[in-house]
Amino acid sequence: MEDLYETLISSSLSIKFGIAFCEASQQRLIRTDGNDDEMIRMASDAADMIGCGHTFFIFMKDGFPINVLNRIKNVDEVVRIFCATANPLEVIVAESKQGRGVMAVIDGESPIGVETADDKEARKAFLRKIGYKR
Repeated sequence: MEDLYETLISSSLSIKFGIAFCEASQQRLIRTDGNDDEMIRMASDAADMIGCGHTFFIFMKDGFPINVLNRIKNVDEVVRIFCATANPLEVIVAESKQGRGVMAVIDGESPIGVETADDKEARKAFLRKIGYKR
């Protein structure tokens, strides 16, 4: 928890976040931290709903996952990131006698077509609007 907290807090002065981590041994509690009560609650609720050992959930506002993703990947204890999104998602969970584990994540919805020239211009304009491109 401390490493994830330090990674997020040092990535941006404006980011608000909450972290929840599901322990898989010892007390098997959901550990929480963060700098925003609403984000901490949302992360804790997701961890409780999914209930898989050694998983963590980060909810954030006033920032984008791309702003912190590589830094989180570089935390020594992080093995895999299933998803970093603002889309609706589904977590596919397997359950056995021992416990539960995340098998996959479905991120967003399926495509409904191929972008047009107008769509490309709108995409480029959006990236500039949010400050990702100059």
